[in-house]
Amino acid sequence: MQRIAIVSDIHGNMTAWNAVLGDIRKRGITRIFCLGDLVGKGPSSISAVDSVRENCEVIVRGNWDELVAKRQPGPHFEWHAESLGEERLSYLAALPFSYHFQLSGRLIRLVHASSTSVYHRVQPWDKLEERMGMFGTIPESVSKEMIVGEPDVVAYGDVHNAYLQYLNGKLLFNVGSVGNPLDLPQASYCIVEGTSKEQDELETNTSSQPFNVQFVRVPYDIEAEVSIALQSGAPNIDLYINEIRTGVYRGLQGK
Repeated sequence: MQRIAIVSDIHGNMTAWNAVLGDIRKRGITRIFCLGDLVGKGPSSISAVDSVRENCEVIVRGNWDELVAKRQPGPHFEWHAESLGEERLSYLAALPFSYHFQLSGRLIRLVHASSTSVYHRVQPWDKLEERMGMFGTIPESVSKEMIVGEPDVVAYGDVHNAYLQYLNGKLLFNVGSVGNPLDLPQASYCIVEGTSKEQDELETNTSSQPFNVQFVRVPYDIEAEVSIALQSGAPNIDLYINEIRTGVYRGLQGK
């Protein structure tokens, strides 16, 4: 059986990210896929980019990654862009929009926010048509990835709320946020488990192969992260501190 940790929305919170990495390693998981938003909001964008590059096998682009890489006007984008430097900004700009892989005979799609844009937000309470759009065709204008067939499973980040829904025979789930969860103040990630494509090729009925999605919450030292944030000089830091303490959205632009 393959076990893959799927993480998202680290947002420069290295205290939370290190706690999640420690939890993943304790479970003996060696493959980590990241759904974007490495940077911004939290104070440690440099360390987050470097650590995610080192530890994650797959990384897709988030809205904050794109906005910071483009040097979008605004103090919170500009401050992080200046600290990251040109090499890291070029790296963020070049991250792919999506990634597809197979597990237990299921085609799994990974995106940051939706299947059309890193800025198109999909909430669990949106209309069914909107949520089913996550399984639709990805426009060539946003992804160079060659995709065959419609996905059976879609995993995404962006909204910082972990959830799972079974929709018309398909599975949609959000892994939540590592560094800025907005449901409860604990770092969030998921583990997917199933048989590999090579194992599936040996089976006559791949649809019967076990497939599992596990949600994991990891407590971390929030007040230690608050101290780091207060000393960083990062903009909008009070909003960030309120959010990581409470798990409640306080209005900082661009989840």
